Amino acid sequence: MKGDRVEIVIDAGGTTRTYEVEATRAGRRVEVTHGRGVVEVTETTRGGTAVRTARFMAARVLALVEHPAPRPAERDDARVTHLPRPA
Repeated sequence: MKGDRVEIVIDAGGTTRTYEVEATRAGRRVEVTHGRGVVEVTETTRGGTAVRTARFMAARVLALVEHPAPRPAERDDARVTHLPRPA
């Protein structure tokens, strides 16, 4: 969904570098996959076609933070039933 973004912090030999991959248009999303020592962050279309891809060595990745796009509240989100506290 437009606004989804992933922030990746990499160890760059004594310093850190930060990269961001963001879904830039409506209907696109950001997917994260990892395997065989590689972390891959891809912006994809609704049909699954990769638009942009960033690949990082898994051993160098310090942090990977996913920031989902703000979603509108659902109608049933407003009602919350509180459970009684035990004595």
